[in-house]
Amino acid sequence: MTSPAARTALDLTAELPVAGLTDFYRDLHRHPELSLQEHRTAARLAERLAKAGYETAEGIGGTGVAGLLRNGEGPTVLLRADMDALPVQEETGLPYASEVPGVMHACGHDLHVTWLAGAAEALAAGRDAWSGTLLVVGQPAEETGLGALRMVTDGLYERFARPDVLLGQHAAPGPVGFYAHSPGLLMSASTDVDIVVHGRGGHGSRPETTVDPVVTAAYLVTRLQTVVSREIAARESAVLTVGKIEAGTRHNIIPAEAHISLNLRTQSDEVRERMIAAIRRIAAGEALAAGCPREPEVSVGATFPVTMNDADTDRRIGAVHEEVLGAGTVLNFGPVMGSEDFPHLAQGEIPYSYWFVTTTPAEVWDAAPGTDLMEKFLAVPSNHSPHFAPDLATIAPGVRTLVSAALAYFV
Repeated sequence: MTSPAARTALDLTAELPVAGLTDFYRDLHRHPELSLQEHRTAARLAERLAKAGYETAEGIGGTGVAGLLRNGEGPTVLLRADMDALPVQEETGLPYASEVPGVMHACGHDLHVTWLAGAAEALAAGRDAWSGTLLVVGQPAEETGLGALRMVTDGLYERFARPDVLLGQHAAPGPVGFYAHSPGLLMSASTDVDIVVHGRGGHGSRPETTVDPVVTAAYLVTRLQTVVSREIAARESAVLTVGKIEAGTRHNIIPAEAHISLNLRTQSDEVRERMIAAIRRIAAGEALAAGCPREPEVSVGATFPVTMNDADTDRRIGAVHEEVLGAGTVLNFGPVMGSEDFPHLAQGEIPYSYWFVTTTPAEVWDAAPGTDLMEKFLAVPSNHSPHFAPDLATIAPGVRTLVSAALAYFV
């Protein structure tokens, strides 16, 4: 038997304006904006929310948007979508590809905003069928880990309403038609680490008069690969990525400094601290071995928290999703090494459910090499790829997942 929430969700989304939402998505995709520069995107979302009857405000935490719909007694539910794009040159060849050089919606945030707008409009139009308070949030700067915390710090909940539950979703690679829920650990913490190696610069023809920081940096990059393989237990999950190395200005100049940027992915604070300690030790040791004139600088930068779904909340949402989208569509892929700043909205207290919507077009999935799910999953364009292009057939189902999740609390 279908639950009241599922029946209501199917009723409210039976005649979604898919063509209009598709045009909205294509417009957002053509005009991507980097973190804390989402002025146009925020304005487009705010316009739709205001037209649907929401109390709307822009500029929260910089470029954030919030819309509030009070609809009688009941819980307060927050639906969130992130809005920022990435510094990636698009290579999809789509007719609606990015018109901004070097900037692309390579992580699906344009799709998230479209889903949110569609859900907000459907719930507003069908307000006679439910009761409670809906807080809709367009969040900036997820990619830098700053947006959620900035909105909370800027008084999001004091200015609107403090939610009883948080709900969000993310586009992901995988054959269209699946919804990944994990009751508990879903995503890892992310930590940026920067290292500055100090050498002694000079002429490339006289290396004996210098201490070359480029060579030391190269040794560091290689040695850092042993942190996970030799210092973290096999039962733990951890990733260390060297994302950037910068040094020098000319072919024949040995520079005085080399800069290395790392990113760590961990699923516990203990492993995170052990990795940072190992990085400091290895950096100091390589600098000492090279005779560097001073110790390297190791600084910890932006961090994302672990995303830990409230188990009861996530099971509740997953059950409604399976009713609305069909038996066998809800899967538990287990935790992944990606990261999110969504938990900052919870302030360590508010329960939340966050899930994935698979969006790889069928023709791309079928053409991908491999014979099993994982082989194909590794072969198709993933988030942050210049070829990432979600299937537009996911617009309506993505609206339904948000609508049904909210109605799990409102009906």
